[in-house]
Amino acid sequence: MGTAYDDRDGVIWMDGVLTPWRDAKVHILTHAMHYASSVFEGERAYGGKIFKSREHSERLLFSGRELDIPIPYTADQIEAAKDETLKASGLKDAYVRALCWRGSGEDMGVASARNPVHLAIAIWAWGAYYGDAKMKGAKLDISKWKRPSPETIPCFAKAAGLYMICTMSKHAAEKKGCSDALMMDYRGYVAEATGANVFFVKNGEVHTPKPDCFLNGITRQTVIGMLKEKGITVIERHIEPSEMESFEQCWLTGTAAEVTPVGQIGDYNFEVGALTRSIAEDYEKLVRA
Repeated sequence: MGTAYDDRDGVIWMDGVLTPWRDAKVHILTHAMHYASSVFEGERAYGGKIFKSREHSERLLFSGRELDIPIPYTADQIEAAKDETLKASGLKDAYVRALCWRGSGEDMGVASARNPVHLAIAIWAWGAYYGDAKMKGAKLDISKWKRPSPETIPCFAKAAGLYMICTMSKHAAEKKGCSDALMMDYRGYVAEATGANVFFVKNGEVHTPKPDCFLNGITRQTVIGMLKEKGITVIERHIEPSEMESFEQCWLTGTAAEVTPVGQIGDYNFEVGALTRSIAEDYEKLVRA
């Protein structure tokens, strides 16, 4: 068993103060705990430098605006806070979690405009998200839950509340011996895994779902750029679940997942082929450049 996340050595940056890890706490009537009024970012540092750090800081601010959470920090201030926390952690290769939330205040109903907004940054060592799947290929379940319509949620924000069905999907997948679950969207098209975007290969071309109702991941955008630099055709489109039978290779992308090959989704099997391995190796080189 690993060490509980509330019982570790180190510090967490909270509202401008490096706080001893075990003392980084909030009140039980924190609005975010009751109504999911929080947004966050997941980032990775390689060799002491956070990859695409600025893009993550700017997306955090975007997510706050989408949820009507006025984050009281600029991108420059968030960047400085992350740098300070990374140095204080003593880590070179690490996971970085920036979190903004509505705290406790005068409001304790659905509305929370009078409650203060807080920012915290925690950094810890975190290895491969899918363990040895990075070598042999992850096994995915197919979730019964679907990514909702953009008319029902702020789907382009990285908001804590949007991960509820992802948690349930991943729990169900793990009970079946899978690493994760693939989710369809509200129309029935292939969408994404619970915390990562998905790519498929067929006849030397790469197909990936169009991000019109889910997060267009920063790692996803990075990998698309890498593929295009290699001269590989990338097609962003709606993908029917039945098409998975004809795809040859598959991989997932995400800050935590990095580039992880997929060997199986439900009854569909994929080879961990040359293109999958090549893009995974190229991504590893890029983040450490």
